[in-house]
Amino acid sequence: MIETTDIKALNERIQQESAFVDMINMEMGKVIVGQKHMVESLLVGLLSKGHILLEGVPGLAKTLAINSLANTIKAKFSRIQFTPDLLPADLVGTMIYSQKKEEFEVRKGPIFSNFILADEINRSPAKVQSALLEAMQERQVTIGVHTYKLEEPFLVLATQNPIEQEGTYPLPEAQVDRFMLKIVIDYPNKTEEKSILRQNITSTFPTTNAILSTEDIIKAREVVRDVYLDEKIENYITDIVFATRYPSDYKLEKFKPLINYGASPRASINLALAAKAFAFIRRRGYVIPEDVRAVCYDVLRHRIGLSYEAEAENIKSEDIITEILNTVEVP
Repeated sequence: MIETTDIKALNERIQQESAFVDMINMEMGKVIVGQKHMVESLLVGLLSKGHILLEGVPGLAKTLAINSLANTIKAKFSRIQFTPDLLPADLVGTMIYSQKKEEFEVRKGPIFSNFILADEINRSPAKVQSALLEAMQERQVTIGVHTYKLEEPFLVLATQNPIEQEGTYPLPEAQVDRFMLKIVIDYPNKTEEKSILRQNITSTFPTTNAILSTEDIIKAREVVRDVYLDEKIENYITDIVFATRYPSDYKLEKFKPLINYGASPRASINLALAAKAFAFIRRRGYVIPEDVRAVCYDVLRHRIGLSYEAEAENIKSEDIITEILNTVEVP
């Protein structure tokens, strides 16, 4: 067990180190109306070195959010519009013959940035999706015979449109697992909609200012790793994940025919990392059960394989997660 004095010292350190979170929220608030959960989740992904899959209908500020976040950090930003005719070379780059030098030279693609917005990832074929997912996992790209490391921080924010599924290439379940979080965003409320309306019809649209460097983010990530995670919280995370695999062990027999496969060990790792990042955003040096619950839906919703029976009964992964959180004992 960690001593109380250590917790106190760690808490004070996190209080100081996480001061920039309020500054980022303030800058983002200039441009993004509402969508508090989306902004918070972007920060969780950024601080815990995870990639994010965003699902929502067009016009919900998905592109604007990642662009604004990149602007608050002096970082390189690339937006790639995924289309059916996109090739892996359009993403990672290719070898081009230089007549002047009489040799092939590497032309790097848009993947060589800190923030990548992969717009409508399900519009492109499997080869392109694989090229992106490989870069996400390995954090390196191979062009010809050369392998290039991608600069840190490297955050991929992929969007997919839940409507118009005709002519799309859904991401394979095994590859969706590479995304740390899957965030589903909804329409703004009436008050937020009016604010968005006013903001967009004025002569000048607000912009964010660069307040951090990429080095600050790398340093903050190291601090996030130091956030204290008690063994009781570890057990809580393990129980939640195991309940998706063996529901009968947690008195949830009714879910057995509804789940084809449960969450992978990546879910446990990502739940712990995301909970640490969430505690950091809340300016705390230790993780509490509420932090785990706050990130649980985003970490698990794309990792539970539903059966045809669940789909027939219109049961979503969120319903299963809610039931698990209500059943598993909170430390």
